Amino acid sequence: MNLSFDADQEALRETARSFLAAHSSSDAVRRAMASERGWDPEVWRRVGSDLGWPALLVPEAYGGLELGPVELVALMEEMGSALFCSPFLASVCLGGMAIQLGGSEEQKRRHLPGIARGETIATLAYTEENGRWDAHAITATARADGDAFVLEGVKTFVPDGASADLLVVAARRPSSSGEDGVSLFALPADAAGVARRALPTIDQTRRQGEIRLDRVRAPREALLGEAGRGWELLARTLDRALVAIAAEQVGGAQRCLDLAVEYAKQRVQFGRPIGSFQAIKHKCADLLVLVESARSASYYAGAAAAADDPELPVLASLAKAVCSDAYFRCAADAIQIHGGVGFTWELDCHLYFKRAKSSETLLGDAAYHRERVASRIGL
Repeated sequence: MNLSFDADQEALRETARSFLAAHSSSDAVRRAMASERGWDPEVWRRVGSDLGWPALLVPEAYGGLELGPVELVALMEEMGSALFCSPFLASVCLGGMAIQLGGSEEQKRRHLPGIARGETIATLAYTEENGRWDAHAITATARADGDAFVLEGVKTFVPDGASADLLVVAARRPSSSGEDGVSLFALPADAAGVARRALPTIDQTRRQGEIRLDRVRAPREALLGEAGRGWELLARTLDRALVAIAAEQVGGAQRCLDLAVEYAKQRVQFGRPIGSFQAIKHKCADLLVLVESARSASYYAGAAAAADDPELPVLASLAKAVCSDAYFRCAADAIQIHGGVGFTWELDCHLYFKRAKSSETLLGDAAYHRERVASRIGL
């Protein structure tokens, strides 16, 4: 596999870096995270109309750019470095990806053009109060009722769940268990019986919401794929989303290392920069090894996704585990290198620390994914 970016992919990175420097500065991030949605609608409009990022993975037939996972990795790494507040992950990598992978032709034509323009915000309502990430996480029910389904249950920690326009909801047939009986439904967020609220989470740079389904009637044309056979589609969607999150974590980890090194060069103690002391040198060197190892895992998973490699589920989990550990360690040690000032509100270290923790648990923490890798390779 070629794990280097070509000229077009490097150009995408440079464009993203330039745009994010102007629109995702520390002040811009703080304004966005304090807003009602958690992101700036005007910046998101420019992302959709001027840059076309929401159209990155969407096929050209539905108004997209039809690029691939490698371009997504390049873009997500820059977003993670800038701590970009946006519904990109939820709309493009979760809700939109599920429709792209499992929707009918009519469903794709109905939903994907709006997602590609950034006008429709989609998300995936998958997890619940039990805190699990496997198929047993889904306890919401979808009961067949004539030519429709009746959905009941509560979904929690849904990325951008309170502001999305389109919900891809995972529910199961009553009395089913595990991977059997799971179905996905694409529902408008204002459907009768749907109640939403934003959750007070530790990381306000990525909002999460709770969605209550009270006898929501979903027409049969809202069903993605075949009824009761939706776990395979959901698993494929999650594997590709894991690749995106891992790349974002790499960008965040690199930024934490950069902040720590910059401060270590400037902070003077005992008459010399603290970066000249061996303990700080070793800590920064250890973080560099973690960042580069995580980057390699992320890029390899992205290349595997681009090649539709059958080993993608293993590689995606491996990347998520490695990148989660690296990001959290880099964020925590960056605070330590900054000393007591590291967790004050004025510095950005605490924002990266909170994102590192929230992204570590999103779609499963490192321990869950290490277990998943071990199970798949027969250990």
